[in-house]
Amino acid sequence: MSQNCIGKIRSNYARLSEKEKKIADYILDDPDKIIHGTINEVAEDLNIADATVFRFCKRIGFKGYQAMKIALASEIITPNQQIQEDIEISDDDDAKTIADKVFQANIRTIENTVEILDHTAIQKAVNLLLYSNRVEFYGTGGSAVIAMDAFHKFVRTGIKAFAFIDSHFQLTSASQLTESDTAVIISHTGTNKDTLNILKTAKRNGAKTIAITGYPKSPIAQHADVALYTSSEDNEYRSEALSSRIAQLSLIDALYVNLVVLNKEKAQRSLEKIRSTISETRM
Repeated sequence: MSQNCIGKIRSNYARLSEKEKKIADYILDDPDKIIHGTINEVAEDLNIADATVFRFCKRIGFKGYQAMKIALASEIITPNQQIQEDIEISDDDDAKTIADKVFQANIRTIENTVEILDHTAIQKAVNLLLYSNRVEFYGTGGSAVIAMDAFHKFVRTGIKAFAFIDSHFQLTSASQLTESDTAVIISHTGTNKDTLNILKTAKRNGAKTIAITGYPKSPIAQHADVALYTSSEDNEYRSEALSSRIAQLSLIDALYVNLVVLNKEKAQRSLEKIRSTISETRM
């Protein structure tokens, strides 16, 4: 997959430091300056050190300034540079146009998340889930819906999976976890107080922890055993947290399918039991 420089900048923007945002704005305002300029010229224009520009390039996923410059040049001479403008919703848009733009924005959220996906972390998460006696999914607010969707999927794998909507029930359940269990904690910002308490409780009991969040420097990401990140953007009609859910669901799907592939017979038996039970209740 080609590296989308502008997409990387926009998807990481909320997590950047003030100096890094200054560089990001400089690039987004006039990409040609980067394509035709040197790292020294950029640093001089912004009154910052060359090393700061270099660290910015690394922060958004490039090996250095030259690699970012090549990716940006390739992007600018293609229609991809119009994507952001094309998905901005206008008050004059009709129903079909708005629907098209929403779908395009969701596609882009997933594409940006794939670009920042850490495959080593995915493998670690799969291993934790595969060898857990019990897996619990936690999230508050909108993330609670994602946790319930995860439960709906994972209960079909044959693994003991659980999720609760109420935050007090979640905390109570986390207090019963053991070293053989895994807690999957979902929070876009990674700073929610209730979710942090659940994470601390799970870790105190020796349970393994997996975080799904949009912020690598958040407390949840920093303290979980494995952290998986999503990328999203906000606009006038939909917050960043709302748009992140499509990426969170996709991450859950990726973990679920990995487990089914590795545990086919157990998953098949579990699915047959579910189907049989549902069929009996309908008779």
